[in-house]
Amino acid sequence: MEFLATGQFWVLVALLIFIGILIYMKVPGMLAAQLDKRSTEIADELEQARRLREEAQQLLASYQRKQTEAMKEADEIVAQAKAEAERLAADTQANLKALVERRQQVAEDKIRQAETQALQEVRAVAADIAVSAAYKLIAEKVDAAKDAGIVEASISELSSKLH
Repeated sequence: MEFLATGQFWVLVALLIFIGILIYMKVPGMLAAQLDKRSTEIADELEQARRLREEAQQLLASYQRKQTEAMKEADEIVAQAKAEAERLAADTQANLKALVERRQQVAEDKIRQAETQALQEVRAVAADIAVSAAYKLIAEKVDAAKDAGIVEASISELSSKLH
C-alpha cells in the first residue's frame, strides 16, 4: 500500500471526487444546456441576420426598380419637352412666316394705294394744267363777240340735244 503514501495518488483521488461532485451537481448538463442555449441564440441571430439580409436585398431591388422607373419617367419628360419645344418652334416659325406674309401683303397694298393715289394726283394736276392751258388759249383767241356767239350756239344745241 505504498501508493497511498504518494502525492500523486491523493491528487488522483481529489480529482475523482471533484469530477464526482461535478457530475452529482449536474454541472456537465448545465454546461451543455448553456452551450445549447448559446448555440440556439447564435442560430437565431444568424436566422435574423439572414432575414434582415433578404429584406435589405428586397428593399435594394425595390429602390433600384424605383430608380429605373424614375429614370424612364425623366427620359419621357425630357422627350416630351423636346417634342413640345420642336412643336413650339415649328408653330413659331409658321406664325412668323404668316406674319411676314401679312406684312408683305399690307406693304404691297399700301404701295398699290400710293401708286393709285399718285396716278390720280398726276391726272388731276394734268387735268388742271390742261384746263388752265385751254382757258389761256381760249382767252387769247376768242374775244367778247366770238364768246357771245359760242354761248348762243351752245344754248341752241342744248335744246336739240335735250329733246
